[in-house]
Amino acid sequence: MAAYLIANIEVHDPEGFARYGALVAPMVARFGGRYLVRGGPLQTLEGQPGINRLVILEYPDMATLRGFYFSEEYKPLLAMREAATTSHVTLAEGYAP
Repeated sequence: MAAYLIANIEVHDPEGFARYGALVAPMVARFGGRYLVRGGPLQTLEGQPGINRLVILEYPDMATLRGFYFSEEYKPLLAMREAATTSHVTLAEGYAP
């Protein structure tokens, strides 16, 4: 079942975040993920979204997603993102009717 990484990102260091973005995109693909949403404009229809920059990644399953996020390869990039942003990240299982 597909699994998703959902991130709400507030960028404090645009240059640092741009370096992170250039390095992380190929790594996401190498670990079997793909971007469904990567920033871009949002249109709020109801309530207060509290969303700054929305990123949604899709992976084939939760094990693959967790393999990416907790990998030794991603650790230095995670530190880079944490230095450039305030982020809220959630992992979610997909839905299979």
